[in-house]
Amino acid sequence: MPAFETLVAFVVASVILIVIPGPSVLFVVGRSLSLGRPGGLLSVLGNELGALPLVAAVALGVGTVVAESIVVFTVIKLLGAAYLVYLGVQAIRHRRDGAEPAGAGPAALAGRRTSSHWAILRQGFVVGVTNPKTIVFFVAALPQFVDVRAGQVPLQMMVLGLVFTLVALVFDSIWALLAGAARSWFASSPRRLAAVRATGGGMMIGLGGTLALSGSKA
Repeated sequence: MPAFETLVAFVVASVILIVIPGPSVLFVVGRSLSLGRPGGLLSVLGNELGALPLVAAVALGVGTVVAESIVVFTVIKLLGAAYLVYLGVQAIRHRRDGAEPAGAGPAALAGRRTSSHWAILRQGFVVGVTNPKTIVFFVAALPQFVDVRAGQVPLQMMVLGLVFTLVALVFDSIWALLAGAARSWFASSPRRLAAVRATGGGMMIGLGGTLALSGSKA
């Protein structure tokens, strides 16, 4: 286990990094604008759950292979970018959805919401696990806070990665709540709500394009 002082230093460094708006924040805001606060929070949870396999991969040494292989890095990056674009296009296509059929009963609506919630969670997970830049960050940052003399280096790295994920969960959730609150104000007008959903979809498309066109290790 990392020393207490090391954990505190790592938490401070993580907060500084996470509070600066970046791709993760843009994804969360875009999803919250398109889906509302519940959808935004589920996207955050899925995104952070997707980071956990990356933490394990880095701790076990697999992450180094991805970080050092331009081909593997680029393939994963393009897959993740394409999925973001797909989610953005879907958000724009379905920007006017939301009116429930008059004959839909409570059980049908509850089942539909449950299915939708699992879909949103799964989509967030896919975005998180296909983000190779997270692997690059973990490969570069986690070893700086590991005490080699204490042994159990993989365990220390997994603990640090979990701490980073929990910090990201808290702050990304705040962004989701703020964006969801802004969306709620527009919900009184179907036209404004459709425009907000389309804006969220456009943000995800732009984010996907930016990631796809960024440098191989940037």
